[in-house]
Amino acid sequence: MKLKLAVLFGGKSTEHEISIISAIQAIGHINRDKYDIVPVYITKNNDFYVGEYVDKIEEYTHIPELIKKSTQVIWVKEGDKVSLCRWPMKKFGNNVISQVDIAFPIVHGTNVEDGTLQGYLATLGLPVVGCDVLSSAVGMNKYVMKTVLKDNGIPVLDCKCYTWKDYEDVNALVEKIEKAFEYPVIIKPLNLGSSIGIKKANDRDDLLEALDLGFEFSKKILVEPAISDLKEINCSVIGDYEEAKASECEEPVNSDDILSFEDKYIGGAKGGAKGAKTGGSKGMASLKRKIPAEISDARREEIRKMAVDAFKCLGCSGVSRIDFMIDKKTDKVYLNEINTIPGSLSFYLWEPLGVKYADLLDEMIELALKADRESHKVVYSFETNVLEGVHLGGGSKGAKG
Repeated sequence: MKLKLAVLFGGKSTEHEISIISAIQAIGHINRDKYDIVPVYITKNNDFYVGEYVDKIEEYTHIPELIKKSTQVIWVKEGDKVSLCRWPMKKFGNNVISQVDIAFPIVHGTNVEDGTLQGYLATLGLPVVGCDVLSSAVGMNKYVMKTVLKDNGIPVLDCKCYTWKDYEDVNALVEKIEKAFEYPVIIKPLNLGSSIGIKKANDRDDLLEALDLGFEFSKKILVEPAISDLKEINCSVIGDYEEAKASECEEPVNSDDILSFEDKYIGGAKGGAKGAKTGGSKGMASLKRKIPAEISDARREEIRKMAVDAFKCLGCSGVSRIDFMIDKKTDKVYLNEINTIPGSLSFYLWEPLGVKYADLLDEMIELALKADRESHKVVYSFETNVLEGVHLGGGSKGAKG
């Protein structure tokens, strides 16, 4: 019997549209001999919709019309079964649209990739493809991620974290940053991806603009030194805490100092809808890049090993992409960030090693089923009589006694 696989995408995120592309692209490659796919679109209000049109990329040029001809659903858990049910429910008749055996979130950004959605699905008792709540949250929070990696001997750039409270006195904040770092510096929202809200500052005027931009998208920002002569290298990893392996390395070709949102997505948007519809190599795969990266064999293996080490260190599962920076002046490698659900699921980094996209997706799903089997071996609750005879009338003393 085939498993019912719910593929979730969209959500209340600045990367909402990119998630749609990644997910519909993946749906075209999932093995339908093994899985019955239930595409689930999450609106920017975090409502869930299903229907015959939600996996059609061309429908997303008119989302209000798509919503009108789709069915809103809620998740309902009854015993060991999880179902998607019509909402609002009808008084008579069957409201179950589909049962679900496993969830596959293909989402990007805050409120969805950061553990929020993973936690919700976990409370339903569903196996979830990809990282769990903790690794998703740590991977999204750039400051926490760097702290964990640094504590485990993985090289990252020094950084400082500042909040909206610091931003209330922007002149004092500028002085703090200038005392901590020399120009140029990079300002990043703490928990966003796709280069949204990131800006390089070469002087105080740039810094003020960068702070305005960063705090527009996040209540916390990260400041770190900018590498003036930079080579970027990305590498994907698949696996879990026990075993993981690295993909080929890529070298993105950017049009500016920072690989922008436009570099990643808009520049390859021509024909993107067609590519997503047919499952073709679009989305992040359309970015200009060199595969394999123009680096020595020794450096390639160094980065691939570092990627696997970081993946395991952060407790990741499924497929992630780890982005590195090489300072050409010092020839030092730094881990920049991890993408726990990368654009296009980084399938294009596995193709050079002979791994087909369908096989990559299949392995991700199998890893989730493995994690679910392991979870049933752990004791999470047990019977106890601790509540017997408890009287709360006496406050804390009564509760204790």
